[in-house]
Amino acid sequence: MRFLNSFLGLSMTLLLVSCSGGGDDPTPTRQPEVPAPVATTLVFPANNEECNEGAIISDTESQVVFQWAASENTDSYTLKLKDLELGSEITLNTTNTQLPVDILRGNAYAWSVVSKANGTNQTAESDTWRFYNAGPGVQNYAPFPAYDPTPAMGVAIVAGEITLGWKSSDLDGDPLSFTVYLDTTSPPLTLLGQTNTNSYTTTINANTIYYWRVVASDSAGNSSQSEIFEFRTNP
Repeated sequence: MRFLNSFLGLSMTLLLVSCSGGGDDPTPTRQPEVPAPVATTLVFPANNEECNEGAIISDTESQVVFQWAASENTDSYTLKLKDLELGSEITLNTTNTQLPVDILRGNAYAWSVVSKANGTNQTAESDTWRFYNAGPGVQNYAPFPAYDPTPAMGVAIVAGEITLGWKSSDLDGDPLSFTVYLDTTSPPLTLLGQTNTNSYTTTINANTIYYWRVVASDSAGNSSQSEIFEFRTNP
């Protein structure tokens, strides 16, 4: 009888071990990581050039076909287009490498393209190009509005003597002069000074938010004003 009880106990133990061994969860399958998209190369309209191609819609508008190269690991693109005269910006999405857009004639624009891929939040943005859309009867274009300010937008810097800097160019190659406005209110109305270079040195106070803009003028009497730049100084 003792032998029978021992045999039954051993059988139950083996049965439990067998059942528990078969209940392990399978190893989960790891999903492959989606590669990040690569920035595209812009093609047309060309950088710092007059765009005289496109279909004229009216005296004030024409349709321009923006073009860029296909980029690796990319499923779609977002065209970012900013009117440098009005300060307005639009974004347009497409899966193609070109996109027709109706824009104002005679205005300056900046554009770039963001590459996107399905399954990842990573993106890649191209360089930014600037151009003038050809206008009716324009003999001499205004300078491109100043851009890429130093200090950069929204940064905090040390008070004291600083040098404000910017970039600008002229489609016609005319020599440029710049008028700089700096203020603690927006829009800045206080004249800081004038210069023939792309920088201006001044002294600023601590713990202050500053707003500034640059008016670029060419020798033909044309001018353009930048957007309002902003920076702050540390306490």
